[in-house]
Amino acid sequence: MIRDSSLAPVAAIVVAAGKGLRAGQPLPKQFASWRGKPVLRHSVEALLREGVDPIVVVIPEGARDIAETVLAGLEPLRFTTGGATRQESVRLGLEALTGDAPDQVLIHDAARPLVPPDVVARLRAALAEHEGAIPVLPVADSLVHAEGTMMGAPARRENLRRVQTPQAFRYPAILAAHREWDGAADAGDDAQVAQAAGLEVTLVAGDEALHKLTYASDFAAPLPSAPQFRVGSGYDVHRLAPDEELWLCGVRIDHDHGLAGHSDADVAIHALVDAMLGAVGAGDIGQHFPPSDPRWRGAASERFLAHARELVAEAGYMLGNADVTIVCEAPKIGPHRQSMRERLAQILGVDIGAVSVKATTTEKLGFTGRSEGIAAQAVVSLVKT
Repeated sequence: MIRDSSLAPVAAIVVAAGKGLRAGQPLPKQFASWRGKPVLRHSVEALLREGVDPIVVVIPEGARDIAETVLAGLEPLRFTTGGATRQESVRLGLEALTGDAPDQVLIHDAARPLVPPDVVARLRAALAEHEGAIPVLPVADSLVHAEGTMMGAPARRENLRRVQTPQAFRYPAILAAHREWDGAADAGDDAQVAQAAGLEVTLVAGDEALHKLTYASDFAAPLPSAPQFRVGSGYDVHRLAPDEELWLCGVRIDHDHGLAGHSDADVAIHALVDAMLGAVGAGDIGQHFPPSDPRWRGAASERFLAHARELVAEAGYMLGNADVTIVCEAPKIGPHRQSMRERLAQILGVDIGAVSVKATTTEKLGFTGRSEGIAAQAVVSLVKT
């Protein structure tokens, strides 16, 4: 048994082989645009951010070209053609991982574009004690059995849960379960296949953000009341210390001191991330990348900025401009300003003209004036897409 399941190798299967006819889109819903990008790309990017490697995308027959187009630039991915049913498609995806033999596998519906990191963490932690885990939500509404168009007997909602994906399993166990499946032609989900094989499947808390896009209304444009523009501000401070690397705006700078922190302590990027998160009401950097989480120890802050960029897109916005001010006595920022702008523009996927990097001092006053640390503030504008 793996004691710390969060450190185990984890792969994923993204099931994208359906037709998605109920969504009312001109092409299967997994390839349709939602909040600025294809639904499938949202799902795959979310899993890649969680360190999943590799990801097998199960696609319809003849859809290789469009799948490669909507997922261009994302690695590590591989594709396999699905079967006539969801269960068969998942089995084919599992078979495509036999050469990798991961410890864990996440099985996810492409039509659930948002994948909260907390849900993935709960699922993986549960695999330390169980062979499978699924995210669920309680049922809030009263339930009844339907007899045609007439009301039948009531159902007890206290014992019912809404099941979501991704669903997590120990890979060898779920592969064997799918190979042995002799139930209905199309199992409702992988937990049913696992349970039929005698596997223990535990429940973890899901998230409303894992809503499955099913109907045309799910692809409706944002409400007219949504603002055309949003503005966010961010501020951060990190202490200067010897024997640390100095990273500012994604650029490593030679200096006798560096910034101390749980990640690479890029104070300028941290301020920019907070500005972007604040503009879409998504909290702050500490909520998404808590310093108590060992996954982010020494992490490159550009990963945080890429995550903020995706949340902005998911909210239906794009970056208008970003203005970053670095406050320090040393090092001199001027010689690095252009490379900083170029790096930020590259991470954000925008033209360099949309990014400003400035510097100032506090005239020897305060902790920055005493060269005890560096501060940064950032302001961004977002435009509705």
